[in-house]
Amino acid sequence: MRPLLRTVGLLLAAVMITAAAGDGRVAPVYAPVTAGAPLAFPRDHGAHPAFRTEWWYVTGWVQTADGKPMGFQVTFFRTRPDVDQANPSAFAARQVLFAHAALADPAVGRLLHDQRVARAGFGLAEASETDGRVVIDDWSLSRGGDDRWRTRAGGADFALDLTFAPTQPPLLQGQAGFSRKGPGAGQASYYYSLPQMAVSGAVTRDGKAQKVTGRAWLDREWSSTLLDPAAVGWDWAGINLPGGAALTAFQVRDAAGKPVWAGGSWRRADGRLTTLGPGDVSFRMLRRWRSPRTGALYPVEQAITVRLPEGERTLTLKPLFDDQELDSRAGGGPVYWEGAVSDGDARGYLELTGYFEKLSL
Repeated sequence: MRPLLRTVGLLLAAVMITAAAGDGRVAPVYAPVTAGAPLAFPRDHGAHPAFRTEWWYVTGWVQTADGKPMGFQVTFFRTRPDVDQANPSAFAARQVLFAHAALADPAVGRLLHDQRVARAGFGLAEASETDGRVVIDDWSLSRGGDDRWRTRAGGADFALDLTFAPTQPPLLQGQAGFSRKGPGAGQASYYYSLPQMAVSGAVTRDGKAQKVTGRAWLDREWSSTLLDPAAVGWDWAGINLPGGAALTAFQVRDAAGKPVWAGGSWRRADGRLTTLGPGDVSFRMLRRWRSPRTGALYPVEQAITVRLPEGERTLTLKPLFDDQELDSRAGGGPVYWEGAVSDGDARGYLELTGYFEKLSL
């Protein structure tokens, strides 16, 4: 009953948000993403409401005291609908917040997932503009004065209460945080990552809380025009390697599966950074899995090859288990695959969008 009520609530919220967006519609003017704009912290941990969309994205691997592995995802999204920002009504959907939380437990064999959606305001949903703090109802992701991030989120089947301690400085993606996503002008985002975060806290399953430790990856990205019109989705991977190195790799795909753009970064354990462009990253499908619910066919096992000054490096990513599809349509979101993957002791997450239908941001 609780999942059904939650779904009905999300649908009603989506209808109300859409209805509010339809009243007093004014052509929006979104802030552009431009090269050379420096990122500043802690300000840029916070929200950027002048831009069309942004997200706080945490993924990671944890293990229980007896060594049982699990993957998790906590994501908060902010979007600015095309409504008049000067509308004085408290019910105007000037900013809308979404959130997903998921647990990948091999003992279950499928993704456990829940979500939230709300317009900002009323003391129930907010995204700070001065530091990293996003809240929807009883879900939250926030950065404390000790630079540690903490999240609380979950659903009827699971709960996450986790702390993430940075072990490295922010990794500025692209050109000092200006990350190209396509060949056209403006097809870019501001983008930084916090890889190799030390995880501690608890995961609750079946009413029982278990202490866990592990490694996480936090992505922060905001933009107004992200994808080329020919793009249908993307493949993205963030991998924490043994010793402290980190790989970011992505490709934006067209309907034929060919890259519209590609890029990423390789930061070595000593902090030296190589920025990767379209000719430096390739994804090769090794095995597909078809969802029994949506019929979408995902390349869940892939080899990612990156070209570095010292030579090529290939990681063969295999999923913790296949069924890590996340269906967020009840909250107005997409269907995509977000899964814990590994190559030996190199562990991270692989995101596959646009395989069910063209991704619309």
